[in-house]
Amino acid sequence: MCFLRRCEDYFTGAFDPPPGIHSVGEHVQLEIAIYLDKVQNSNARKLQRLIFNCLLKRETCITGCNNMNDIDLIELGSYKELQGGNIALPSGYSSILDPIYNKLPPDCIKLNSQVTKIKWPSGIDNGTDSEDSDKTVIEVGGENVTNETVYVHCDDKIYEADSIICTLPLGILKSNDIFCPKLPKYKEKSIGRLLYGVVDKIFLYYDRPFLSQDTDEILLLWDSDEIGDWSEKIYSFSKVNDTLLLGWLSGNEAEIMEKLDDKIIGDKCTEILRRFLNDPCIPYPSKCMCTRWKANEFSLGSYTAIGVGSSQLDIEHIARPMHVNNNTIPIITFAGEHTHPNFYSTVHGAYLSGRAAAEMLIVCKREDEPLNTTVTDLSSWIQGLPLT
Repeated sequence: MCFLRRCEDYFTGAFDPPPGIHSVGEHVQLEIAIYLDKVQNSNARKLQRLIFNCLLKRETCITGCNNMNDIDLIELGSYKELQGGNIALPSGYSSILDPIYNKLPPDCIKLNSQVTKIKWPSGIDNGTDSEDSDKTVIEVGGENVTNETVYVHCDDKIYEADSIICTLPLGILKSNDIFCPKLPKYKEKSIGRLLYGVVDKIFLYYDRPFLSQDTDEILLLWDSDEIGDWSEKIYSFSKVNDTLLLGWLSGNEAEIMEKLDDKIIGDKCTEILRRFLNDPCIPYPSKCMCTRWKANEFSLGSYTAIGVGSSQLDIEHIARPMHVNNNTIPIITFAGEHTHPNFYSTVHGAYLSGRAAAEMLIVCKREDEPLNTTVTDLSSWIQGLPLT
């Protein structure tokens, strides 16, 4: 938290970062070197270096990147950390969706309808594509345009709309084959600059407990600064309960893991546990399950990070609504974790951006009837979630 506050100072210009330091990884390695320089005992220095390496791997999973050298030092200060820690959802994300879904009219949500193409009014070359405006205005013209309607193509049906809210993940936007015509160039550039990392979980299920009751987590201090096998990116196994362990890994190694069979992954994790616990009797898991976010065709990754060379402005560019012919109501509005300038990579960022997009459309459609209430904080939303 202290380091995040320092990045906030860099971001606001209160302090300047060290000369020549551009990434979080470079800054952290500089401070580690300064710290370890003061450690006289070589064994203690080596041990502390391994601990630092382990914590940096943990941070790649939190941040959503391959290496902390990928993350922009100054722009990390744009991220806001909420107080109170993480909230567990025993029933999964349905705990968030069900209270909203239950208030909607029946049959208004179309399930199992994969969007394959979004066609919107063309003629973009006849309009403006300015990065200085708070909205994109497209002058519709040309023989291909007959109206100002958005056509959402699904596998078996085409839906027409005057306006849509697009919550496609950043990974899908990066694939660059959903919109026809393509999005404005400034949006495409920002989509390309932002990072969309891969973070995966490995769940190991056991028939009986084998760890002591006072063991909550096994930190893996790999005896090398370089990563050889994909499994060396796993930084720990934490105990979810007595018969369930959870491992994390990110980046290139996570992509390699995703291509392996669950049985091979479970066997490799058993090999690691036996080695680090020095116990050849550690059982094989009865079941191994892994997330595969990169391979997921509806995500193509996990969540957003601001890499070196990108900025908070890129998030704002993606979030900017698109208007046609100076209409008050935007034809396409964007939402999702990748569109929140401070809470990117989070569930609450996705929720708040979606709510803001919906409220903006309501306000635009009700010029003579302002929205009664706007909840901008998360407390009332969280209080309504079933957390037990």
